[in-house]
Amino acid sequence: MPWLSVAMLLLFGLLFLAAEVIFIPGTTVVGFVGFALLAVGIWMGYRDLGTPLGHYALVGVALLAGVILYVGLRPKNLSRLALTSIHDTTVDDARRADVAPGTVGHTLSALRPSGTVLFGTERREVVTRGEFVASGSAVRVLAIEQNRIVVATA
Repeated sequence: MPWLSVAMLLLFGLLFLAAEVIFIPGTTVVGFVGFALLAVGIWMGYRDLGTPLGHYALVGVALLAGVILYVGLRPKNLSRLALTSIHDTTVDDARRADVAPGTVGHTLSALRPSGTVLFGTERREVVTRGEFVASGSAVRVLAIEQNRIVVATA
């Protein structure tokens, strides 16, 4: 019954190799286990079944592993795993502020020390220098510091 143990090692080696390539790519542990099972199975095939059957096992495993790699690594199969959508949205750069220093707006929320201010029709997140400003108050832009709009009561 040595042929059964050789066949099982080769079968499980190919299954582990297929799982690595097709189902869980990138883990490498499953691939190493599959490769080790294939190597032991081929070695046992030469040892227990003789040279001609060992050659058949080696050629058969090489062909099946090649088919598994070809099927698993085709671009059609790889595109299922890849992100193919393109995001073309943009973010307003705070360094190019559209609210100039001296602009007056009205608070939509209380500033403690940050909150929301309405400048014309544009809502912006702003900060104060630490003071509390009640909702509905008029505020003026003092400065644009890095990515923050600093305001004070008008």
